Amino acid sequence: MKEIKKIAIGGDHAGFQYKKELISFLKDAGYEVHNFGTDSADSVDYPDFAHPTATAVEDGKCDLGVLICGSANGVAITANKHQGIRAAICWEKEIASLARQHNDANIICIPARFVSLDLAKEMVKTFLETPFEGGRHSNRVNKIACK
Repeated sequence: MKEIKKIAIGGDHAGFQYKKELISFLKDAGYEVHNFGTDSADSVDYPDFAHPTATAVEDGKCDLGVLICGSANGVAITANKHQGIRAAICWEKEIASLARQHNDANIICIPARFVSLDLAKEMVKTFLETPFEGGRHSNRVNKIACK
């Protein structure tokens, strides 16, 4: 299993405060964090930050990614337009774990308006530390991409 070192992170204005906190949390845990914005609470368009975050993961410049917006839907929909991305909306630790174990998700999408910051940190930690199980799940994951 490849060691996870580089994390891409991005989000819109609704996710800005969580993103700031998560960057510190990740750096304190020893990860190299690549911040794709936004860097203020001013209203912005989430695709402007989700696309570069997804591209960094898809191109292998970062190992995994974190996207944050109000509901997590906008950033997840945007990131999943990339063929090499499997972005999962997570709202509890078990979902974050299963997204990695069963779906080989490579970006966690967090709904900042619906989860606490402490839960967001727990989910990110779980997501980054949980490996893909492979096995029967590999065949399913291999059928996801459109060819």
